[in-house]
Amino acid sequence: MAKVTMYSTAVCPYCINAERLLTSKGVTDINKVRIDLQPELRNEMMQKTGRRTVPQIYIDDRHIGGFDDLRALDLAGGLDPLLAL
Repeated sequence: MAKVTMYSTAVCPYCINAERLLTSKGVTDINKVRIDLQPELRNEMMQKTGRRTVPQIYIDDRHIGGFDDLRALDLAGGLDPLLAL
């Protein structure tokens, strides 16, 4: 199983949906980087991704983007192969 990292906050509905989608795909361990608890990590996230919003999802070292990007990747059939690495 691939390593999944997700920048998130506790109350973000898109973060919750992303976690649900990943869980439905069999992902049992998501490294959640909570930028609401560690605000200094928002700058790190923005430098790495060029984006300000959460979630920001990585599968291994590949930046997937937010929930809409994750969902589009799944609908296109590209998510399962990435998770199987």
